[in-house]
Amino acid sequence: MEHVAITHPTIGIDPGLSGAMAVVTPSGDLVTVFDLPVMGEGKAARIDATSLARLISEFDPAKAVVEQVGSMPGQGVASTFAFGRAVGVLAGVLGALAVTTEYVAPGTWKRSYGLASAKEDARRRAIELWPAHAALFARKKDHGRAEAALIARWGIDRK
Repeated sequence: MEHVAITHPTIGIDPGLSGAMAVVTPSGDLVTVFDLPVMGEGKAARIDATSLARLISEFDPAKAVVEQVGSMPGQGVASTFAFGRAVGVLAGVLGALAVTTEYVAPGTWKRSYGLASAKEDARRRAIELWPAHAALFARKKDHGRAEAALIARWGIDRK
């Protein structure tokens, strides 16, 4: 993926093994969005910290806005542990790269866009905001990409 140099972008991250990261300019334009890099499959899947660090470094973000997450009721012990590990890797990579990081509760950023908890709502809103990039949010499973982009935009808009 070839990246255009953007001065002081904000990155938004929807954490987890099926999470995503978006890069947004200070004026709120979407630069790109991609699924978080993962290595391994199934129970052996892990966030690829090295690839993630390279990606983040390429954009040299002014800050990162990460959805503040926790375990969910009814979630199994193994999946809770895997999710927690993924969130820890994200925090570790951002910390090692000295990226200023802000955490935002899902309800906080979603309220600012008038969204309920439905994943489809986030995809629809992202397509409305960035119609030229609609293809990045085209699949049902792209809700994580949409959420990452909206989280980044929330971080910019709240200044």
